Parts: sequence; structure tokens; C-alpha cells
Amino acid sequence: MQYFVVVIDYGQCGREAVVDPEITRREVVSRVASGEYRDICFIHEGIDQSVEDITQDILAEAAVSEIPASGANLQAARFDHAHDLRKHEIA
Repeated sequence: MQYFVVVIDYGQCGREAVVDPEITRREVVSRVASGEYRDICFIHEGIDQSVEDITQDILAEAAVSEIPASGANLQAARFDHAHDLRKHEIA
């Protein structure tokens, strides 16, 4: 039996695991490419008794270059930008 687990991160609202044994790899790629699956934490493929992380493979197939930066990184970038603005202010 083959199945895919797509875990989507909703930030403070938590995470959701989408598991459908009837979905194919092609359908997962299609949903990622269309934007239906966004903010993906990871994608696992289960075959019989083994599980493999295929996140990068699926993103590459869907022509998505990289996983978006996490909220913490975005917040740190905003703080750094605000700090730089204050540092360069004319008194």
C-alpha cells in the first residue's frame, strides 16, 4: 500500500496532516503546484512498512524552488530592519 502525508503549517493555529490513501504522487504534485497545498512542513511517502521524506522531490517536481521561511525568520528580519532604520536615523 502506498500513501502520502502532507503536513501543512497554519502558524499559531497549528498543523494539519492531509492523508488520503487514494491520492497519487501526480495529484500531490498538482496540488502543490496549484497552491492548494501551501506552507508545507513536510511530505512523507509511505510504502508498506517504510516511510520516506520526499518534500524536496515533490517541491522540485512542482517547480517550487524552496520552502518558505518560517514565521520566526520573518519576524527576526522585521526586527533587524527596524533596528537598521533606528541606527541610521538622524538625531
